[in-house]
Amino acid sequence: MKDHSTSKEEFEEEITAKGNLSINFRELWSYRELLFIFSWRDIKVKYKQTSLGILWAILQPLAMSIIFTLTIGRLLPNINQNVVPYPVFVYSGLIFWYLFSNGITNASNSMLNNEGIIKKIYFPRLIIPFSSILIALFDFFITFVFYIAILIFYHADIDLIKFILYVPLALLTSLLSIFGFGTFLAALNIKFRDFRYTIPFLMQFLMFASPIFYPSHIIKNVWMALILKLNPMNAILELSRGVFSNQDPDWQTIIIGLLISIVSFFLGLSYFRRTEAYFADIS
Repeated sequence: MKDHSTSKEEFEEEITAKGNLSINFRELWSYRELLFIFSWRDIKVKYKQTSLGILWAILQPLAMSIIFTLTIGRLLPNINQNVVPYPVFVYSGLIFWYLFSNGITNASNSMLNNEGIIKKIYFPRLIIPFSSILIALFDFFITFVFYIAILIFYHADIDLIKFILYVPLALLTSLLSIFGFGTFLAALNIKFRDFRYTIPFLMQFLMFASPIFYPSHIIKNVWMALILKLNPMNAILELSRGVFSNQDPDWQTIIIGLLISIVSFFLGLSYFRRTEAYFADIS
């Protein structure tokens, strides 16, 4: 009689809990095809039945830029101190805002939207919020191409060195904060289902608490300005607009925002890891 114990043990794999701050890139890489499938599926669902397709990604910030230009841009003609044309100023903020807002919103709802799959098979749960963030990143790159066209149209005075350095740093800060807040809210939504309805209000509040359609220097109250610096979007916008030759970014705001993004990244990851073992039972 053959002994099958050795061959059986060769195919056994124990799935153990990972550390609270472990992303486990090796495991995520082994499931990279599933990550691609989730992302591509949601992108197709989002744009498949629309006549304009991916142009909707451009129209959203473009429409808001026109509205802000025709209202706030006229009410406060010297709002940007003639440093940057107002349409360029507001669009440079909106492209990062929609990345931030859509990324967090997508990630926070991602676990509930995929609860049927969570119950059936095992895969790294981080793939789900990751894939939803990639959708927002896909939209961002589309809007960014249009942003380059706007810069050319308005003959914006860009410092190329700053552009090469600041834009990737702004993108990195965005992704860190999106991942942190997104994974935290995704895990929180699984446990407290009604919490998902507060997220749109939170995003709306953050939009007005971020200097998207107004420059940060118009806030004269010292304590209010300090509180607003705790919003990582402020650092992202400082970097986004620091690319203009005659615009100097506030590095205190940038450092505070980057630190907040890093802290939120690890806190969100830690909470997600501590609760993911119960996702299939709670959902």
